[in-house]
Formats: sequence, C-alpha cells, structure tokens
Amino acid sequence: MKYETTLVSACLLGVSCRHDGGHAYCPEVFDELWRSHFIPVCPEQLGGLPTPRSPANMEGGDGWDVLRSRARVLNKEGEDITASFLKGAQETLRIAQLVKARKAILKDHSPSCGCQASYRETGLVKGVGVTAALLVENGLEVTSEEGEPVICLERIKGNK
Repeated sequence: MKYETTLVSACLLGVSCRHDGGHAYCPEVFDELWRSHFIPVCPEQLGGLPTPRSPANMEGGDGWDVLRSRARVLNKEGEDITASFLKGAQETLRIAQLVKARKAILKDHSPSCGCQASYRETGLVKGVGVTAALLVENGLEVTSEEGEPVICLERIKGNK
C-alpha cells in the first residue's frame, strides 16, 4: 500500500515549538494521520527563529501580501522578522517538494500557518499565514486542524 505524505504543523502533534514554548496538540489530527505518512514542520523554526520567541503579527496585510512584499511580519518588540517567515515558508515548501507532499494540515490563527485567520496588528483577522499562502500558491491542498481550507484562493490567480 502506498501512502500519501502530508505535512503537518508540528505543534498540532504535541511538539513544543509555539512562540510561547508550548504546543497545540490536536488529537483529531493525530487520529487522522497515525496510519499514514506525515512530516511535522514548524515554519518559524525552519526560518531560524528560536523557541520560545516573541509573538509575531503581520502588518499591512496577510500572508499573500507578505509574499508580494506588500506587508511585513513584526514581533512584539517591533523587530521586522519578515525574512525569517519567508525563509521558513520556503523551507517548508522545499520539504513538501522533496517528499512529494500534496497536502498540509496547518495550525490556524498562526501568522505562518493560518488558514482562515491570522494575527495582524489589530488582532485576529480573517486572512492566511505566510506559509499557508506559499503552499497553496504551489499547488498543495492546505487545511486547518479543523479541516477548513485556506480562504481567499481567488487571490492567487493573476495576482503574483
């Protein structure tokens, strides 16, 4: 039997990689994946950010806008960490390409992985994270831990 490989936010599997050093273990995700091939990823760690780290917010838009240099990612101290978020998204995409993953289950509300909403300068706002946007843009099926697909798919058409 051949299994399809799925990328999954490491925090959803209980890996302590969130900004606060904690995790967001989701037993439903584990139950869905335990008999298949999956690869845990943390785009923020892949981008070189430490754990724990200062919380981050997007300023000027969502993940689609960060990819197009129309928005940026700042930590709580106001430091621009956009380059780390872009690097983490690229590294996550590279892993997906290496293992020929076509799906990803990502942690919603994250400025990296958000599928329906992510933290921006005004709080939790409808929109996607940087990694979620890049993966969708490159043909992966991306859903949140709740099974919700990435919103605003129309934004990738003719808007590169």
